[in-house]
Amino acid sequence: MLNVVIFGAPGSGKGTQSDLIVKKYGLVHLSTGDLLRAEINKGTETGKLANGLISKGAFVPDDVIIEILNKNIDLYHTAKGFIFDGFPRTVVQSEALDSMLKKRNIKLNVMLNIDVKTDELVKRLLIRGKTSGRSDDNLATIQQRIRIYEEKTLPVMQFYDRQGKHYRINGNGTMDEVFAEICIAIDKTKT
Repeated sequence: MLNVVIFGAPGSGKGTQSDLIVKKYGLVHLSTGDLLRAEINKGTETGKLANGLISKGAFVPDDVIIEILNKNIDLYHTAKGFIFDGFPRTVVQSEALDSMLKKRNIKLNVMLNIDVKTDELVKRLLIRGKTSGRSDDNLATIQQRIRIYEEKTLPVMQFYDRQGKHYRINGNGTMDEVFAEICIAIDKTKT
């Protein structure tokens, strides 16, 4: 079983690259953003809480994200593996993911950190905001999301560095260049 965390700032291309990874490796894509938007669209209590936080560029509390993800992992018990997109974002979430996987006798193979320059992130997100209709793709919220990402995520990278699972991917290239680098990192962990 192949399990991958795809990690990067908002606008780094996690969703795009996740789709390519799913096609090549046959993994189930678990995007916390998509899962939270589904809760928002259903009008659940979790969705209402998440909507208020996401619209301000804030993180949804760890326990809420962990519960949603744990529930969704169980829906795909016959999967070849998972790609976790947008999770973990904190050390608490990293530890919870390790625990969730260990409980199922599976492990995380690799954490791919797509690294993109800040000015490029802002440009990408502003372009996406024009076509996506996402309320969190406006300049003020984008800057807030990037600031929070930078503050909160260094410990997550260090967590996976200590496990020898953290791979930095240059996300400033073309979609195909980034994907080629991702495939090299994934294939190294499969042997």
